[in-house]
Amino acid sequence: MSVLRDPLTLAVPFFIGFVVLEAVSFAVFADDDLRGYDGRDTVTSVISGMVALLFNTVARFVALLGYAVLYELTPLRLDPSSPWTWVGVLLAVDLLWYGYHRTAHRVRLVWAAHQAHHNSEYFNLSTAARQKWNPWFEMLFWVPLPLLGVPPWMIFTAFSFNLVFQFFVHTERIGRLPAPIEFVFNTPSHHRVHHASDPEYLDRNYGGVLIVWDRLFGTYAEETHRPRYGLTTPPPTQNVAGLQYHEFAAIWRDVRAATTWRARLAHVFAPPGGPAVEKVSAPS
Repeated sequence: MSVLRDPLTLAVPFFIGFVVLEAVSFAVFADDDLRGYDGRDTVTSVISGMVALLFNTVARFVALLGYAVLYELTPLRLDPSSPWTWVGVLLAVDLLWYGYHRTAHRVRLVWAAHQAHHNSEYFNLSTAARQKWNPWFEMLFWVPLPLLGVPPWMIFTAFSFNLVFQFFVHTERIGRLPAPIEFVFNTPSHHRVHHASDPEYLDRNYGGVLIVWDRLFGTYAEETHRPRYGLTTPPPTQNVAGLQYHEFAAIWRDVRAATTWRARLAHVFAPPGGPAVEKVSAPS
């Protein structure tokens, strides 16, 4: 199966259609409680997504080669014709996504790439397109799968379905869904919390398809009020490339200014903006 013809790539025209429909709905049925769309913000998100597709194509090709080598090295083989294999792989991909996603919010170097998806102050379907141009950390989290005998093409297919699902949770137009769905699955309500900069919502609801991982690992938060979206500290630029790389530049500046190796390492690996970074950076 070609990496270029995976479900995510094939879904792009439908994503564009849904973005247009949602934008029109805000134009026709305005709601003062919702932020809706902003023209410049939407253009920035769409451009980010289009460039991200190119970067992801390259990253997937490189990762595919690496996964193929690992797959050949292991004696394990899972049967892709079995529905139980698909169930297991879909669950494994979602669990690994949770692990990656949590790491992306708690390790500054990984956050430097991931923050590109969070630096919009709007939350709508176009926000889902605001993807990072640096997917390398994400690809490392799938390494256990080929070693367990999952065919490399199957990894990308399962992950593509995972991302297609996640597109639809980026909306304010949908309120709460029935309780059983809210309990098991990631929903717009859960994901609004994840994109919030309110202190009580920070670092919560990392799940991709399932929210049960957050419930199991103590990172779940319920939406109790409409969130304020974006970063806790607004980005220093609205330039599309700058929004992707400004945090990498900030890490480099902090590392150069640090006077000890402990401080330098903290600036790279401690939680972004956390007290650990501030403490080790303080003058002795």
